[in-house]
Amino acid sequence: MEKILKATTKGQITLPSSWRNKFSTNYFSVAQKEGDVLEIRPLIVKDAEMEKEYTVFDAIRDNQGKGIKASDLINILKGID
Repeated sequence: MEKILKATTKGQITLPSSWRNKFSTNYFSVAQKEGDVLEIRPLIVKDAEMEKEYTVFDAIRDNQGKGIKASDLINILKGID
């Protein structure tokens, strides 16, 4: 399958649903190959692995919906064991 996709102003593309629906996941890995080639593969993530994830900073939860400077985020990350 080969399709021409148009990127949004933010660089996003939509993966064709006919391809996406073949997999029972919403996660995909992207790897840059030689030259201008990107390889996109479905990524199967188990629920147990997802439970281990921790949201370090949530702008809505932690900062009244405002973003923070990268340097401030680095300081937050340094304080986490």
